[in-house]
Amino acid sequence: MKALIINQYGGTDQLRIKDIPLPTLQEGDVLVKVKAFGINRAEIYMRQGLWGEVAKVSGIECVGEVENDPSGKYSKGEKVVAIMGGMGRTRNGSYAEFTRVPSSNVIPVTTSLSWSNLAAIPESYATAWSCLHENLQIKEGDTIFIRGGTSALGQAAINIASNLNKVSVISSSRSESNVGLLKKLGCKDVLIEDYNLGKQIRGKYPQGIDGVMDIVGNTTLLDSLTMVKKGSSVCLAGFLGGDEPISFNPLMDMPSSINLNFFASFMLGSKQFPLSNVPLQQMINNVEKGCYQAKPAKIMNFNDIAQAHELMENNQVKGKIVITL
Repeated sequence: MKALIINQYGGTDQLRIKDIPLPTLQEGDVLVKVKAFGINRAEIYMRQGLWGEVAKVSGIECVGEVENDPSGKYSKGEKVVAIMGGMGRTRNGSYAEFTRVPSSNVIPVTTSLSWSNLAAIPESYATAWSCLHENLQIKEGDTIFIRGGTSALGQAAINIASNLNKVSVISSSRSESNVGLLKKLGCKDVLIEDYNLGKQIRGKYPQGIDGVMDIVGNTTLLDSLTMVKKGSSVCLAGFLGGDEPISFNPLMDMPSSINLNFFASFMLGSKQFPLSNVPLQQMINNVEKGCYQAKPAKIMNFNDIAQAHELMENNQVKGKIVITL
């Protein structure tokens, strides 16, 4: 099969298409014929070697058809989405014509969406749902801030949250040109990111808001903590602003009775975070009905993965980049 290999850690020139053997299935594995997949920032870090030793074939998600399931749980040709399960980290991932995925990380779906439109959903929406419902425990009447809203994950979170009953969504962007996009997705208000928005939020909501999903990361985390009211939460959900360590003194930097947590999407499909908890089929249905605006921002071919990485690194695409095979 054809696969995109990380020749050695470094730039996009180290991504090389090669012929490699089909994956050998182990107990509990499903072989998926890959039809399309989304590009994720995690894959850039993997390619650069910033996350230590990883698999030669990257890719943490895909959509496609079951090619072989020795357990008989899934039928050949069944339409599925696959997320995580060590793909791209401890086992070769989805940058290939076929990939080997643990059965726990394969979800059968029914949909009329094209492969490219379906591929924009799995990782971003499963992660956004988990951050909102499990980490922030969002509820009716809440006001929440999605920090880093133009990213694929941010747009997914805005779609999900703004369609919940009486939830008000605020978001941020580094550019005025993105305000219209974020309001169209369902944001009540959009702030221009300057890494010091806590005072603006407190000016509008003196008692604080009900939650922050911070996708910008370490560079804005301390500021995000100043926004929420007593008993509310800040969920660290990404590192769009870089993952350099910050100085954090709980005695000085942690407001009293505020909850800080983190969601790592690599946990999806584990015993603690089963994919069965995530209503992926319902979210796909919402996309089909037009409740969620989830079309890919850009669709590219398998030979263009290196260019897709460059576009993501340079923040040139507002939303999900999808690769089709």
